[in-house]
Amino acid sequence: MTTARRGGDWLVTATDPAAVFTPERLSDEHRLIAQMAAEFVDQEVAPALPALEAKDWDTARRLIVRAGELGLLGTDVPESAGGAGLDKAASVVATEAVGAVPSFATTFGAQTGLAIVPILCFGTPEQQAAWLPRIVSGEIIGAYCLSEAASGSDALGARARATREPDGSWRLTGEKLWVTNGGFADFFIVFAKVDGEHFTAFIVERGQPGVTSGKEEHKMGLHGSSTTPVVLADVRVPAANLLGEVGRGHKIAFNVLNYGRFKLAAMCTGGARPAIAEAAAYASTRRQFGQPIASFGAVRSKLADMTTALFAVESMLYRTTGLIDEAIAATPGDPASVARVLEEFALEASILKVASSEMLDAVVDENVQIHGGNGFVRDYPAERRLRDARVNRIFEGTNEINRLLIPGLLVKRARAGALSLGAARDPRSRPAVSTPDVLKATAVELLNLAVARHGDGLAEEQEVVMRLADLVIDAFGADSAALRAAAAAASQTALASLHADAAAIIADEARQRARTHVDVLVAALATGADAASLRERLDAPLAGDGLDIIATNRRIADVVVDRRRYPFP
Repeated sequence: MTTARRGGDWLVTATDPAAVFTPERLSDEHRLIAQMAAEFVDQEVAPALPALEAKDWDTARRLIVRAGELGLLGTDVPESAGGAGLDKAASVVATEAVGAVPSFATTFGAQTGLAIVPILCFGTPEQQAAWLPRIVSGEIIGAYCLSEAASGSDALGARARATREPDGSWRLTGEKLWVTNGGFADFFIVFAKVDGEHFTAFIVERGQPGVTSGKEEHKMGLHGSSTTPVVLADVRVPAANLLGEVGRGHKIAFNVLNYGRFKLAAMCTGGARPAIAEAAAYASTRRQFGQPIASFGAVRSKLADMTTALFAVESMLYRTTGLIDEAIAATPGDPASVARVLEEFALEASILKVASSEMLDAVVDENVQIHGGNGFVRDYPAERRLRDARVNRIFEGTNEINRLLIPGLLVKRARAGALSLGAARDPRSRPAVSTPDVLKATAVELLNLAVARHGDGLAEEQEVVMRLADLVIDAFGADSAALRAAAAAASQTALASLHADAAAIIADEARQRARTHVDVLVAALATGADAASLRERLDAPLAGDGLDIIATNRRIADVVVDRRRYPFP
């Protein structure tokens, strides 16, 4: 990783737009994978949704096998393990396409991430050879057993126990909850504490005596995915199925979560695109007061907001994808190094998890609103999209947990010497400072102030930490969108002016939110004259530059309505 950029570097250093990966820079191979995946979803997955929602898990298995035949399960798995050996960008475009059908995307994501990554990154060569080709082909289905009744966000508080037998095998006892694919998976990645103390991972096969699945959960959404408890009653697990080292299960769990958060963002961007298309198409055909509702400014403003929200997350997602692929290319190439790369970009993964899930919630909610009463009934997909999206703010660590992680990760990196949090302070000393530069500098200065005030106790000041996280998220979104727009202008990309409009809106809305955060945080972190001076100094560069939000939104909405879809690639 000596030549690759590091996680969090973007916060304190300037980035050349030419060095940022964007959707416009996808290769022809990437686009073919995206097209193939989209055709699979449209022609085979979407028609099967009624069967999936009726809990027909044979259909789910058949679709997973089909995805394996198309190579979609192993895009970024090495060829030696039965995969295609492609990059993370290939995996992202495939996941985005599948994200259009969230129930199947959940099944797919558990197979391609939660089942594969632990074995790929932490398994022995023998385990990789025995398991990965069958997972990648869809021959066997995997599931991930981490959460318990008393250990949701506090995953390391698991009560499941593992005891070593004299012959080297293990006995596992416990109950895991909310297991995706739990009703029909062939094997499980299970976390338990050896002797009640050492958090450890195991590969557990369904056929072992004592392994049972509970009843399907009756969920708000994702009715077409299986979610059950998994009960382990004195289950014997062969010694060869210990995954990683005893007491090192947290390394597996956290790195799988990093990858899961990153991939969840792709599912969310993939889910937002059809929602925007549905909203634009419905608004163009639904007539009220003698004209299509798409002609009304209130509706057009919603379509523009949905579009810019997706543009911001998409820009962050592809930028992070490029960083991860760049870092992997600079490593020896062994699976363990991939785990180190995922850990390197844990900050970006948490940012993406929060931003993407909240973006999708906003998009599908407005889709229902644009549909009016029709959005509240099951005759239209808008209702299902809203229900299916809600869990994303809980999946892969709640958004609250991820917000609490973001400043902590920055401070940890700074203390380890991996990131200088003094480098971006007071950008006003430089000419022509952009709004993203100001947002980044503001986030860094307030983070430094919070550390100076609370030291090691900062983690306990959750209200402060949550607002610091929002500043960092907004800074990454505005910076990524601006760099994408600059790259589009430099390469004269089609709709380059629309890129600029979207980036301008994203930066201006982030600026407005930042002013509120400055007020609240300065009041919490400083007092008296110091607070007044600090507030004035931080607020001054966040003053607006006169962007005409209404006119800019209208230009974006014009293209969305004309094309009846999200207008960017």
